[in-house]
Amino acid sequence: MPNPVPRPTAGSILSATRFSVLDRSRTREGHPDAEALRDTVALAREAERLGFHRFWVSEHHGVPGVAGSAPTVLAAAVAAATRTIRVGTGGVMLPNHQPLVVAEQFGVLESLFPGRIDMGLGRSVGFTDGVRRALGRDKDMAEDFAAQLDELLGWFTGTSATGVRARPSEGLAVPPFVLAMGEGATIAARAGLPMVIGDLRSRDRMLRGIDTYRTAFRPSAWASEPYVVISGTVAVAATAAEARRLLIPEAWSMAYSRTHGTFPPLPPAEQVESRTMTAKERGFYESGLTGHIAGTADEVAHELTTVLKETGAQDVLVTTSTYDRDALLDSYRRLAAVTTARSSAL
Repeated sequence: MPNPVPRPTAGSILSATRFSVLDRSRTREGHPDAEALRDTVALAREAERLGFHRFWVSEHHGVPGVAGSAPTVLAAAVAAATRTIRVGTGGVMLPNHQPLVVAEQFGVLESLFPGRIDMGLGRSVGFTDGVRRALGRDKDMAEDFAAQLDELLGWFTGTSATGVRARPSEGLAVPPFVLAMGEGATIAARAGLPMVIGDLRSRDRMLRGIDTYRTAFRPSAWASEPYVVISGTVAVAATAAEARRLLIPEAWSMAYSRTHGTFPPLPPAEQVESRTMTAKERGFYESGLTGHIAGTADEVAHELTTVLKETGAQDVLVTTSTYDRDALLDSYRRLAAVTTARSSAL
């Protein structure tokens, strides 16, 4: 009988997986918004040095806790400050924009930084009624996401029925990714595009979305087979307690947003720990601390291996935010030490 095929080890699974960074340019109490944007660019340089595969930025409008409102502009700054890491968006919220303009922006990025740009696309609209009014959009715009996506891709392939040519986009191959929220998995599958799905805290929901995506996937000119990126918070420190402490500022900001209707800048962990919380706030806060991948290097390696076996994902997009920038950088350095993703571009 032939020898049995050895089961993959944790190290081989991790080394076969691409690890990437999504930074949301989180603002911090006592620090200006501009500093958050500069911190994003500095983190991108460090992520490149550490060997992460991609570095993505996000889109939020009118949110006190997030400075990243113009992702393609910020992506240009990141790409200019780095040399080899792939740069993209996680994502541009397509219902907020005209597809032609989005195509033109990514065409410019790809022309300036050829072979390094990713086009991550989401279907969310503004977070509040006021933001949606300011953008000239309403909630129903998200229902047209599949058509908007098709129109956007058409500007790159030159198939627009308008007779207009998108320049310099037409003919360029900028890899598109769909952020799977709600129906996003089905839309990504039918379009034959790579899918980004989160978060790691909702494993059952994530697995259902991945199964839906793989079952419904139709090969396209953009992807011949399913490509899954899983996304969530990963925190690594010398001790499990220190890793958990990294999660505290974001957990409190989420709890505050759920109870007060606005998403605030990150506070220091020690300030959160000294707060008197209502029962409702405490419930959201404690919930916000659970379900993430956080711990020592060995603990995180074990948890990542487990989730990669469960999902079969090819890429992990890490979205960690905290008040202490030194601790955040240390977490990414420790993560890089246990994940040796050094693969070629998608």
